[in-house]
Amino acid sequence: MKRKRFVGLARSVQQYRPVPKDDAAVVKRMKALASENRRYGYPRLHAMLRREGLVVNHKRTYRLYTDHGLQVRTRKRRKLPRRDRVAPQVPERPMQRWSMDFVGDQLADCRRFRVLNIVDDHSRFCPGQIVDVSIPGARVARFLDDLALRFGLPEMKPPRVGRSLNLRQSA
Repeated sequence: MKRKRFVGLARSVQQYRPVPKDDAAVVKRMKALASENRRYGYPRLHAMLRREGLVVNHKRTYRLYTDHGLQVRTRKRRKLPRRDRVAPQVPERPMQRWSMDFVGDQLADCRRFRVLNIVDDHSRFCPGQIVDVSIPGARVARFLDDLALRFGLPEMKPPRVGRSLNLRQSA
C-alpha cells in the first residue's frame, strides 16, 4: 500500500491479472490415459494423474476433461424389436374356456381377505368363487376338481394355472 502511494496510484486502479497455468502437460497425459482406457471417467483419470503428481484439484481435472471433449458417452439401450401381438381366441360358445383371477382386499378391521373367481369367458357365468383369508394351492386344486365334476371340464384349461397349483401329495 505504501508503494502505491509512493508511485501515485489509487487502490481502485489496481486490477488482478490472473496468470494462466500451463496445462499442456496435464492435457497431453489425460488424453493419453483416456485413449488407453476409454471407459474411464474423470474421477478415475484424476486419481491416475494425481498418482503421477500432475493434478491436485479435481475441479481443474473436470474442467480440462470437459473442455477437451473426453467425456465418456453413455451407451444407449438397444430397443428390442416389437413382437406382433397375437390376439387371444375369442370363445364362440359357453364352456369353451374359463379364466381364474385372485383378488385381495381389506376389511374395516384391517384384516385382509382373498377372493378366487372362476369365470366362463363367453357367457361371463361364474361357476365358482372362494372367499377366505388364505387360499392355499391344495384348496384351489380341490375346488377346480369339484367344479369339473359339477359342470364338466372346459375345452381349454384356465390360462393362469401355474406353479402354485403344482402340488405335492400332501393334501
